[in-house]
Amino acid sequence: MDAAEYCRRGREMIDYIANYLENIEQRVVYPDLEPGYLRPLIPSEAPLEPETYDDIMKDVEKIIMPGVTHWQSPYFYAYFPAACSYPAMLADMLCGAIACIGFTWAASPSCTELETVMLDWLGKMLNLPECFLTGSGSQGGGVIQGSASEATLMTLLAARSKAIRRVKTSNPEQTDGEILSKLVSYTSEQAHSSVERAALLGGVKIRKVPTDNCAVRKDMLKKMLVEDKAAGLIPFYFCATLGTTPSCAFDPIYELGPICNEENVWMHIDAAYAGSAFICPEFRPLLNGVEFADSFNFNPHKWLLINFDCSTLWVKNQADLTGTFNVDPLYLKHENQESGLVTDYRHWQIPLGRRFRSLKMWFVLRIYGVKGLQAHIRKQVNLAKEFESLVRADKRFEICAEVIMGLVCFRLKHSNELNQKLLKKITESRVIHLVPCQLADKFVLRFAICARTTESRHIQLAWRHITQLTFELLQETVQ
Repeated sequence: MDAAEYCRRGREMIDYIANYLENIEQRVVYPDLEPGYLRPLIPSEAPLEPETYDDIMKDVEKIIMPGVTHWQSPYFYAYFPAACSYPAMLADMLCGAIACIGFTWAASPSCTELETVMLDWLGKMLNLPECFLTGSGSQGGGVIQGSASEATLMTLLAARSKAIRRVKTSNPEQTDGEILSKLVSYTSEQAHSSVERAALLGGVKIRKVPTDNCAVRKDMLKKMLVEDKAAGLIPFYFCATLGTTPSCAFDPIYELGPICNEENVWMHIDAAYAGSAFICPEFRPLLNGVEFADSFNFNPHKWLLINFDCSTLWVKNQADLTGTFNVDPLYLKHENQESGLVTDYRHWQIPLGRRFRSLKMWFVLRIYGVKGLQAHIRKQVNLAKEFESLVRADKRFEICAEVIMGLVCFRLKHSNELNQKLLKKITESRVIHLVPCQLADKFVLRFAICARTTESRHIQLAWRHITQLTFELLQETVQ
């Protein structure tokens, strides 16, 4: 494919993508397929001779699209949003064309420097304390990770290394292995499974803190820390959650942070979904207490219209990361490395290579502006409130958690089994797509406002569909 054909096919692809997104609600949101559907539809080996672009695009519609769950459909209400916007897609095209691998400043200076500035832009939008911002002259700074899972793992490993160094300072006779066997991390029983996975990968114990109304309380965390220290263990890391996956609950970090600081425990804040909303002044109080944290992370690729992957992580002290992951072979050294004026982001992440992800943040922040992004967040919160009001007006249903942002947890006032049957009916109908969660002993349906294009009419249609299936289910139950 030469430049001329690329231009022609590129225009065709842009038209295809725009048509896909603008007409996505005409597609069935959730595929009706069995595992293994695709293998019989394509050859068992790659072609020896070149094939035509037209044939490939025909197969996209014939083979790929039937197996796509359409996350950008206004009838997709599962999980959390997967951000998508035209400015971000255009920036991704440019990123793909530049094709730099920005592991060091020298590998592509603008790749590094734009990311540093964008993390300060976004940090200021969130009103983060200056200790997290690079431009303020602090020891802190921000970096784009691939996911919140990576951010949690990075901070846990950094906290682990810091704890080992601290213990060896006062007990130099202890080996790393001896100290490692005593380290304990903590998180909410409502936290995302990636926190537990990070502990497994980090080779440390993890304890799940029981919650009250889905949030960790300071007395319970303090009690567990005291118990473990009395047992000869070393508490070193606590992951607080702002906006839990099951119900969008919020740990009171303004209470938990001082305890972590007193006990020399690294506090990481995982705000993967909810963090985007903190650019709105009315939601910013939920982040009060961030000043006590050692690190903070959220996913603009969930709710801030920046396409995956773009997970932003700030740390109070850069050296906590760079001191943990610094391996410096000659072929990665460069003459500006010792100047103190450059950042080599390879020391801030698990992989060495990294894409020019800050481009899409730059495009989106400039095209939408802070006010445009705030309007997007507020619109989706209002849609969730609209759905909540519909649920509350129907005496057959109950709301199972406070609706703070764009997630509504609800269920029939019946058994778990009946709610499971209702979800099965919803899934099999393929008109809308939901996933469940478990709150205490209740099987609960989650309704998350996800797509950028979701409007009130979609909410009304979804509720009519749910109530129609409920009527049919209750009729079957009576019979």
